[in-house]
Amino acid sequence: MRLDETFRAKVWSQESTGAWHFVTLPADLSKRIRMLTTGLRKPFGSFHVVAKTGKSTWDTSLFADQKRDAFLLPVKADVRRKEKIALGDTIEVSISFGL
Repeated sequence: MRLDETFRAKVWSQESTGAWHFVTLPADLSKRIRMLTTGLRKPFGSFHVVAKTGKSTWDTSLFADQKRDAFLLPVKADVRRKEKIALGDTIEVSISFGL
């Protein structure tokens, strides 16, 4: 089984993690992913995905965030630079992974 999803989300920063930038997956998509990946996730509720925004594609992991009850996607500095993404921008992101 393969999941390919596209969504729009606002880029935000978690200062306590060394200024990592993330987007939060929509609640309905997070719920579906949680159901599909039960028992398959690694520490911190993480699992491998391929992400794409604009012309940039990168390998990364989604992380479960209990406070937001959603998954978080880190947006690498290199991707933000290439795609001219700034903190607070709303971007379109595609994620895909196989089970």
